[in-house]
Amino acid sequence: MTAVQDHLPTSIDELQAQLESSTLPKQLQQLSDIAAAGEPGLSLFMDFLRDRPPSDRPSEVIIQGTMYQYLVADRRDTTQAFLQQNLPDGVVPLQSDRSIDYRPLQQLLAQQNFEEADRVTLQKMCELSGETAIARKWLYFTEVDGFPISDLCTIDRLWLAHSQGRFGFSVQRELWLGSGKNWDVLWSKIGWRTEKLWTRYPNEFTWDLSAPRGHLPLTNQLRGVRVMAALMKHPAWSDR
Repeated sequence: MTAVQDHLPTSIDELQAQLESSTLPKQLQQLSDIAAAGEPGLSLFMDFLRDRPPSDRPSEVIIQGTMYQYLVADRRDTTQAFLQQNLPDGVVPLQSDRSIDYRPLQQLLAQQNFEEADRVTLQKMCELSGETAIARKWLYFTEVDGFPISDLCTIDRLWLAHSQGRFGFSVQRELWLGSGKNWDVLWSKIGWRTEKLWTRYPNEFTWDLSAPRGHLPLTNQLRGVRVMAALMKHPAWSDR
């Protein structure tokens, strides 16, 4: 056995205990080490995720999403068959009050294709707003107020689950509140502006996990602050 395999948890209970006793950065490192063991580690992830109920707790969403990504990246037939049979739509329930299909967004995020996922996020939000917004391809801030809570939470949890907790509306809201609701401070903190220069779309944005926390999704921030403000004040976050 390799040195990594020597330190693998021997059961789901042991893995659960290790994760519960660690901070999120340590948990993510543990998952990376387990995945590096190859088939034994990935089998442990499969056992962990099999029949496990979805969670609303951000930390659990992130852990389950990270495990799922390692499985998606493994191209062995047995792994792909497990995903198809047990997790065909991923680990985040794709809930929608308006029958929006979030599977394309889920698949892009699980594959870490953040640039295309960002475009699809805006597309899905336009679908929530209706035919006029779909044709327009961008949002009015007044349309955001009517978004169902379930749909915004689905989009947010997908981003959270597949970015190690770095991206998502709830992350942006946390940073916005932490900056005293000061937009200028927020823009710099999440990398949307440097001093007085706005980050240019798309080439100056960072489309991977090296981006500042809260960098994504962009929505249509280039059209001003009102859409972002409406998202940050949406009742979806009242209990979070």
